Amino acid sequence: MKALATSPAARGLEDDAAVLQLGSETLVLTHDTMVEGVHTLEGQDPADVAWKLVAVNLSDLAAKGAEPLGLLVSHMLGDDDHRFVEGLRAVCTEYGVPLLGGDTVRSDGTRAWGCTAIGRATHVPVPSRSGAQAGDAIYLGGPIGQALLGFEALRDGTGGGESAYCRPRPQLELGQALAPSVTAMMDVSDGLLLDASRIAHASGVTLHLDSDAIASMAPEGRLEEAMRWGDDYVLLATGPEGLDAHHPVTRIGTVLERGDEPLLLDGSPPEGKLGYTH
Repeated sequence: MKALATSPAARGLEDDAAVLQLGSETLVLTHDTMVEGVHTLEGQDPADVAWKLVAVNLSDLAAKGAEPLGLLVSHMLGDDDHRFVEGLRAVCTEYGVPLLGGDTVRSDGTRAWGCTAIGRATHVPVPSRSGAQAGDAIYLGGPIGQALLGFEALRDGTGGGESAYCRPRPQLELGQALAPSVTAMMDVSDGLLLDASRIAHASGVTLHLDSDAIASMAPEGRLEEAMRWGDDYVLLATGPEGLDAHHPVTRIGTVLERGDEPLLLDGSPPEGKLGYTH
């Protein structure tokens, strides 16, 4: 969800976070909403809902190389609220981020939850989607398709692997380590192809992806789905050659001068839907 600047001190980005200069500090603010049946399965364990709600916001901070400072959480009351609290406590403890406040509400109908995460930039300028340059390499910070497998396991009740979908792990340390070196960075939330196209559009370049390199990061036989499914929350970045020698990232392509298409896969525009759109 794009956040817009509301004062001269704030800088709005074509991004999932807003950057706010406050004295000597640079703050990063982001907000996400989750809806039952859309972002979660109906009847899913509220502890997992709470974890994911926080984790996806922390992932937006990771894409800015930011250190989390605190959270504001909105919770729609229902059954098993104690489980939501347990999940919230677990994720806050895991990442050392305090819950600063929020709100609760009771209503009929589909449940929804919201979270605002506040972070401190560890490097300025803060990475955005708009800095990719021709000649840059393209890097992926971890595997894709694991959330897809986890969703299927949870949906089908087969057991095993659900945690990748239910409890994603934001790459905060990796984001902070990469921030001084990358030219553009974001997290893969809506599908690798779609999110890569967003960097391309924002930067005015063409991203050329190598399917063989990506295949090594995807479940066997599921590459096409894995590139489009999303929910993996691994970092996607562009930057100079050789970052993979110093950081746990995999090179998956090259940034080109803007051509007829913003995104190429093995030299051709990918066919079909690129990822999840609201």
